[in-house]
Amino acid sequence: MRRLLHLTSRHRAPSTNQALGLLLAFNAGAVNAGGFLVLQRYTSHMTGFASQLADGAVLGQGTLVLNALGAILAFVCGAAVCAMLVNWARQHRLRSVYALPLMLEAALLFPFGLMGAITLTWHTPFAVPLTVLLLSFIMGLQNAVGSKTSGGSIRTTHMTGNITDLGMELGKMLYWNRRPEQTRPAVRHDRLRAKRAGGLLAAFVIGGAAGALGFKHVGFVCVIPLAALLFVLSLPPMSRDWAMWRELLKRGPLKRDQ
Repeated sequence: MRRLLHLTSRHRAPSTNQALGLLLAFNAGAVNAGGFLVLQRYTSHMTGFASQLADGAVLGQGTLVLNALGAILAFVCGAAVCAMLVNWARQHRLRSVYALPLMLEAALLFPFGLMGAITLTWHTPFAVPLTVLLLSFIMGLQNAVGSKTSGGSIRTTHMTGNITDLGMELGKMLYWNRRPEQTRPAVRHDRLRAKRAGGLLAAFVIGGAAGALGFKHVGFVCVIPLAALLFVLSLPPMSRDWAMWRELLKRGPLKRDQ
């Protein structure tokens, strides 16, 4: 339990990154699947939106272009905000380096769970409801957290890379080294890499099933437990930074270090 409550701490270990990645992959799968049931769009699928952007431009369909552009920009902004929060926290030597973006994600999921049906009627310049942009922003924010904590080895909102890694490791595992006495090194698979990729994929699929069932039977409120989990995970390092937070607040508006 203690390890669970310190998954967002500043000091990282491979096991901590793996555990946090699994939780975030489950969360992403749930939000992504639920978003599809409501919006008929996978809001973390930037490859699809990039293709839609190209297709819309060639076919002269402005609505498709606007839809894709809005989702991509929202995802990019989410990742950019994560990078800003992480680097700001590092400069101020806070323990809550990775807790800040997850706390923001929780803060965005809470109103979405309580008012998601209302945001579906809020139109944007990108010809999609505000919900699409909000979920894309959240997915960009979360994916950047997983990337930051693991040095780029863990992606939690899309599975293309994980499935590719799993396939390559399976290929190396099945490779027949017919001449072990030869000077060329034998092909060996990376068991830890395969385990990580398979675990993230399984967590995403299980989360997707849970999200689909939740949205089908409960509605938007099913994301409240997900937001609560992120909030709880973010609390330990932020509570340890309480004295530093008070000092920063006394200084007034947050400014860039000179």
